[in-house]
Amino acid sequence: MQYREKTSLMDAQAMQRALTRIAHEILERNKGIEDLVLVGIRRRGIPLAHRLANIIERIEGKPVLVGALDITLHRDDLDQLQEQVTVHPNELPVSIVDKIVVLVDDVLYTGRTVRAALDALIELGRPRMIQLAVLVDRGHRELPIRADYVGKNVPTSRREQISVRLSEVDGSDGVVILEQIASS
Repeated sequence: MQYREKTSLMDAQAMQRALTRIAHEILERNKGIEDLVLVGIRRRGIPLAHRLANIIERIEGKPVLVGALDITLHRDDLDQLQEQVTVHPNELPVSIVDKIVVLVDDVLYTGRTVRAALDALIELGRPRMIQLAVLVDRGHRELPIRADYVGKNVPTSRREQISVRLSEVDGSDGVVILEQIASS
C-alpha cells in the first residue's frame, strides 16, 4: 500500500506544547516525581519519554528516571510478520517493583502495542501503578485500553495512518495524517 500526506496535525511547536501539557498533567496526578519512572516503548516512545523527562526536570529541578522497553516478543502478530525481527534489550534504570510507571508511545491505535508493553512490563516486576501517555490517540481500539495522558485526539479512518516524525529518529518534528492511495 502506498500513502500520501493528507494534512499536517502538529508542527514542532505544537508537539512541544502538547508534551509540556502532558508533563504538567503527570506531575499533578502523581504529586511530583517520587517513585516515577518514564518508560518509552521502542521506537518513537523512547525519545518522547526523554523529552518528557527533560520538561519534568525543568519544572521540578530534579531528574526523572527513563527506561526503554522492547515489546517484540510480546506482540500477538509475531507469527505473521514477514520480515526478520530484531529484539533489543530492555533498558530500565531501576527495578519497576512498586514504582509508578508511565508508558510512553507516539500513537495509540488498536491498543495491541500497549497490551504487549503491559505484558513485557509485568514480566520485569510488579509496579504500583502503570499509566499511559501518548502523543496522538487516533481511535479504533480493538482492546479495552485508554490513555491517561493524550497530546491530541484525532479521529481517523482506517484508510489513514498517523506519522509521527521526531528529530531524533527522522531528522525533523511533526505529525501528519497519511491517506492510502487508491490502486487503479
